[in-house]
Amino acid sequence: MGEVVCIEETMATSTIAFAEACTIKKEEIKHKIGEIREKRKAKCKEAKKCKLVCYNDLPDYLKDNEFIWGYYRSEWPMKETLLSVFSIHNETLNVWTHLIGFFIFLCLTIFTAVVIPRIGVSISSKIQQNIDEFVEQNKTEAQVGLIASILSPSHDDRLKEIIQMQMQPQCSWPLTGATEIPTTCRSSHVDNHTNACVQIHETTQTKPITRWPLFAFLSGAMFCLLISSICHLISCHSEQTAYISLRLDYTGISALIVTSFYPLVYYSFLCDPFYRHLYISFITVFGFATVLASLVPVFQTPAFRHVRAALFSCMGVSGLVPVLHKLIWFHYRPEVVASTVFEAFMGLFYGLGVTIYATRVPERWFPGRLDLVGHSHQLFHLLVIAGAYTHYLAGLEYLKWRDLQQCQ
Repeated sequence: MGEVVCIEETMATSTIAFAEACTIKKEEIKHKIGEIREKRKAKCKEAKKCKLVCYNDLPDYLKDNEFIWGYYRSEWPMKETLLSVFSIHNETLNVWTHLIGFFIFLCLTIFTAVVIPRIGVSISSKIQQNIDEFVEQNKTEAQVGLIASILSPSHDDRLKEIIQMQMQPQCSWPLTGATEIPTTCRSSHVDNHTNACVQIHETTQTKPITRWPLFAFLSGAMFCLLISSICHLISCHSEQTAYISLRLDYTGISALIVTSFYPLVYYSFLCDPFYRHLYISFITVFGFATVLASLVPVFQTPAFRHVRAALFSCMGVSGLVPVLHKLIWFHYRPEVVASTVFEAFMGLFYGLGVTIYATRVPERWFPGRLDLVGHSHQLFHLLVIAGAYTHYLAGLEYLKWRDLQQCQ
C-alpha cells in the first residue's frame, strides 16, 4: 500500500509540475506574441510617419507657409530624415540649392588660395625677358641715361600702370611676382646703369596684400550655405531639432552678412585704421546682436517673417555707408568703380531675394501648385548664391587694387 501511495504522490507532483511548466510556456509564448505585435505596430507607425503629409496635418511648429499645401515631412526618424536628401519632397530643392552652393564656394576658396597668388609669379619671367630685350636694344649711354631719368622714383606709380596695361593680354592680375633683379642689370656693358634696372625691379616687386578678409567672407558664405542646407534637411525631425537648426540658420545668415563687409572695409580703408576699425566693429557687433535676438522663440514664428526680413535687410543696407565713403575717396580708381558695380548687383540680388522671401511670391498667386518646384524659398536661395558670387568678384577687384597700390 505504501508503494502505491508513493507512486500516486509522485504522479500528482509530476502532473502539477507539468501543468506549471505548460503555464510558464504559455506565458512566454504570449509575451513573444505581444512583442511581435508591438514591433509590427511600431513598424506600421514608423511607415505612417515617413509618409508625406499635407499642411493641415503638420504640428504647429512646422507650419510656416500656408501657400505650400503638400509634400511635407513631419516628425520622421532621424535616419529616414537624413536619407530623405535623396527623395522628393517640398524641401528637396531647398537642401540641394545651398548644398551645391557650398561646394561652389569651396572650389572658389581653393582657387583663391592656390591659383590667384601664382598668377603674378607665372608672368615674372615674361617681364624679365621684355626688360632684357629692351636693354639689349638700347645700349648707348644716352639711351640708358634717358631710361634712368624716366624711371625715377616720382614715376614709379606711372610705371606700374604702364607695365600693367602692356601685360593685360597675358594676365589681368597685378604684377606681383617679379622679385628677381633682371640678369641684364649685371651685364658688363651696362654696369654703369644698374640703377635704372633696379628701379624696374623695385617697381614690380610689390608684396601681395593680405587675403584674410576675402577668406573670412568665403568662410562665412560656406558656413551659411552648409548650415542652411542641413537646417532644411533635419528640421522636420522634432520640435527641439527645429528650434536648434533654425537658430543655426539665422547665425549663418548673420555670418554671411557680417563677413561680406570685411573685404569692402579692410581694402577700401587699408590706409585709414580709424574708419577700418569703426566699420568692422560696428557690423560685427550688429551681427552678434542679431544672433542674440534670434534666440527668442517668437522670432521664428510666421508672424515675425517680415521682422526677420527687415532685420537682416538693415544689416545689409548699412553697407551703403562704407561703399559711398569708398566712392568719395577713391572714385578715380578703376578697381573701385568695378567693385562698386559688383556690389550694386549684389545688393540687387539680395534685395530681390529678401522681398520674395517676405512676400512668398509666386506661390501666393498659385497656392498648392508650386509645392515641389518654383516656390519663394527656392528662388531666395538662388538669389543668395548669386549675390554672394558677385561679392566674391568684387573681392577680386579689391585684391587687384591693393596688390598694385598699398600704403606708402
